Amino acid sequence: MPACQEQKLLIQGAVGQLEIMVNCPKDNPQPERYAIVCHPNPTHGGAMTNKVVYMIGSTLNSMGVGVVKFNFRGVGKSEGSFDNGDGERDDLRAVAKWVRDIYAPTELWLGGFSFGSFVSLRTHHDLNVSRLLLVAPPVQRFDFSVSDAHVSDVPTLVIQGGQDEVVSPEEVKKWIETQTPRPKLVWMEDSGHFFHAKLNDLREEILQHF
Repeated sequence: MPACQEQKLLIQGAVGQLEIMVNCPKDNPQPERYAIVCHPNPTHGGAMTNKVVYMIGSTLNSMGVGVVKFNFRGVGKSEGSFDNGDGERDDLRAVAKWVRDIYAPTELWLGGFSFGSFVSLRTHHDLNVSRLLLVAPPVQRFDFSVSDAHVSDVPTLVIQGGQDEVVSPEEVKKWIETQTPRPKLVWMEDSGHFFHAKLNDLREEILQHF
């Protein structure tokens, strides 16, 4: 198993270069598991530096998992332009291929926050991932009725804030109830969309349930 290397670099994506960042677990220089974490909506300033994305990544690092974050097309140094969650699936596929080519992980995990969870959900079917984490999935804001926006038999955890001011918490509940198999839901009653003052609570929920 190759050693994990902390780095930021550009790789080739479907429409040009993609900017990625690798973060390694301190106590596990050669992790067998890697996770890709996808960021929120680029049209509202979402990027791989988002604090919720950072917390997800650092929590997974503490679990001994190598973490790869990246900027979707049109964000930071990533080339291309926003494609409403369609072309972004190709971005994710390119990153997953790179992770497997470089590190050959025994397991690939996938997670996303808000828009990133929409892209992760739609793409996980053809990436052969072992676990899926969806934080504040943007039901109603994006089209969750498309044929690929559904869960599978991959173990899936949804974390939703009860005071979310961007995504309707009740619509997230309704969406989960339509899914077969039904993903596990962690309900953080006092948390808003960006988990202000609740990031450590988010960390604990991931540690406990993921």
